[in-house]
Amino acid sequence: MPKQLPDRFSDLGAFIREQRSNARLSLRHLSELAGISNPYLSQIERGLRRPSAEILQQIAKALRISAETLYIQAGILEPGSADTDLSRQILADPYLTEDQKQALIRIYLSFRHESDADRGDAAPRAGDAAPRAGGAGPAEDPAPAVKGGPAPKDAEASG
Repeated sequence: MPKQLPDRFSDLGAFIREQRSNARLSLRHLSELAGISNPYLSQIERGLRRPSAEILQQIAKALRISAETLYIQAGILEPGSADTDLSRQILADPYLTEDQKQALIRIYLSFRHESDADRGDAAPRAGDAAPRAGGAGPAEDPAPAVKGGPAPKDAEASG
């Protein structure tokens, strides 16, 4: 039996299905436009899979809606929060590529998560739902994608 995901993923799936229906796109056509498999998109719409931030971005682009809208639906961003305001600014920057924008948001949220953990904040943190790297992986991603910057192996060996 598949592991049950939180209701927000069922809500996210229903929201994506509604947007797809409004755009008059078939499941197959949306999956092709988004560059993901038809079965994976079906599982997202039924709330069986938790899509990564990158997958949400691809779906948003195919639906011609903002990625931020799907991030809020998925619980990655809180509506009207400081995280959302900064994310809006990053997403609106015309000089950054989509990959750069996503990397900045992931880094920011990981720093917020670390800072909140260091302070011992008990309040819910936006960093708890930080976007994960990767594509159609397991239903729940076990570790954040943000890690220390890559170091050349030659530099590590000689340092």
